[in-house]
Amino acid sequence: MSSATATTLLPAPTQVLRGVKIISEVGSKIASFGSRPLVVGGDTTLSLIEPQLEPVFKKYNLTFLFASYGSDCSESSLESLKEKVKRHEADFIIGVGGGRALDTAKLLAYRCNLPIVTIPTSAATCAAWTALANVYSDEGAFQYDVPLHRCPNLLVLDYSLIQTAPQRTLVAGIGDAIAKWYEASVSSGAAQDTLTIAAVQQARVLRDILLQKSGTALENPGGEDWREVVDATVLLAGVIGGLGGANCRTVAAHAVHNGLTHIASTTSNLHGEKVAYGILVQLRLEEIVQQNQLAASARQQLLKFYHEVGLPQTLEDLGLGNITLEALRRAATIACNLNSDIHRLPFTVIPEQLVAAMVSTTIPIPDFGNNQPKRTRTNDSPSRTS
Repeated sequence: MSSATATTLLPAPTQVLRGVKIISEVGSKIASFGSRPLVVGGDTTLSLIEPQLEPVFKKYNLTFLFASYGSDCSESSLESLKEKVKRHEADFIIGVGGGRALDTAKLLAYRCNLPIVTIPTSAATCAAWTALANVYSDEGAFQYDVPLHRCPNLLVLDYSLIQTAPQRTLVAGIGDAIAKWYEASVSSGAAQDTLTIAAVQQARVLRDILLQKSGTALENPGGEDWREVVDATVLLAGVIGGLGGANCRTVAAHAVHNGLTHIASTTSNLHGEKVAYGILVQLRLEEIVQQNQLAASARQQLLKFYHEVGLPQTLEDLGLGNITLEALRRAATIACNLNSDIHRLPFTVIPEQLVAAMVSTTIPIPDFGNNQPKRTRTNDSPSRTS
């Protein structure tokens, strides 16, 4: 392969350790990265994890410091943490918490050129796995993402720790993870290289696991199906982008999420909740612009699934029932900016079309008459609703 066509794939963390109450067993692995860890997380998470990590640190004579990242993965937060790295003379970073805490820790490690260990405390995202960090404003509005030069050096998935998180976080993780199929099957386009095909097929497998097992997982926390769904949201979801690279990135669902973060009242909504709603918007766009029957059928399938697991279907479900048209247009304009991944769709989208889709996510399947969908399969993958 010539340098002109060379691509870099960052498919996975160097090592993944998973099990029940395994934090107490991974001290030697953690200590292999250095002797002065800076532990980054939110205030609540740090108070939760401190009693579990302190005995590990003391056993291996690690000089540790716990540092709150504040309210978001923002530039001001990162600058403050860089000063703490310097003062503590930290030689590796441990990120503990949800998506934004882990993104902060990963980006801090990247900028300081230090090893990074991730310990997710919920199954709300795949941030513990990926070589990517999203940066927000101090108020929580999405700004940009930063590709990192590697996935984490070590990911520690402790099921007992995940089980202490509110069930809402797992539901949000289901919403974020299931988007991999609906976005990767679009963003991969006509790519026919082996790894892209494999990534898209993994996205389909991920979707099927979630459709089939999420209900029983939520009914029986800690059970076998629950663990499979946790593995799907935290681990398998990260594989898709890592294996598929730029061909399997986000599309309209995450673009809608990014636009919604600029509405202050959505800060109480979890990332995966906004992404799940964004999937419905993306499918509705395909109906509106392409008169795509498969997209319409997929949307109806998801509406039923969302009802069963408790994911938002409408703006009202996100607490935006009284949003003004002006505010909605502003969010749609941000979602449609020139650098937005919404433009990975196989058609042009303008803010007015996006607004129309955002307010009509639950309408019945339209009657398209004899019109056929313009895109039925991607990389030989089954139809959206198979």
